[in-house]
Amino acid sequence: MSLFQKSVLKNYISRFDKIKLEKSFEKFKNVFNSEKIKQIKKLKEEEYQEGFLRDLFVKILHYKIKPEKDFNIVLEKKNETNAGKTDAAIIKNNQVIAVIELKSTSLKDFSKVVRQAFYYRNNQENCKYIIISNFAKLRFYIDYANNFEEFDLFNLQKKDFDLLYFLLNKENLLNDIPLKLKNETLIYDKKSPKNFIMIILI
Repeated sequence: MSLFQKSVLKNYISRFDKIKLEKSFEKFKNVFNSEKIKQIKKLKEEEYQEGFLRDLFVKILHYKIKPEKDFNIVLEKKNETNAGKTDAAIIKNNQVIAVIELKSTSLKDFSKVVRQAFYYRNNQENCKYIIISNFAKLRFYIDYANNFEEFDLFNLQKKDFDLLYFLLNKENLLNDIPLKLKNETLIYDKKSPKNFIMIILI
């Protein structure tokens, strides 16, 4: 189920830099080209984890991986409360705000990795975003496991890329734009005529 109300989402994305979106989509298509996708499908989880982060999060979404200067992604990040660790984490002010859990394309059932990722999220006090991927598909959650946005990276259309980029690019995520968007969706839902009629009927 989608995280966001469509009209709220459209309003945000319509104000975003369209030239930046076009250029980023072209770069995405060059990075995740058909030949590269064929190779990714053959790779095991550990063979492409860091490569995936660099291909998507560094080249497209503009993050920096430790030990780069001003890094905001840390690999193999340990939990705050125990010895467990997530594949990667997005950092802001030395605090984990997003956990990233990765599997290979052989993963078909996301339910186990969802539990795993939320376990890591629950062991990071300030974490609110959860990202999981089997390299082919990527899911993005905010706080809870009931709603998410899913992206088919191997067949990503422009409008879906726009949403992916809008939600996950470094500037927006570090400034909590996805959470603000979700909160506006909740306010919109409460004010919607359908909910108003339901309240009257109750």
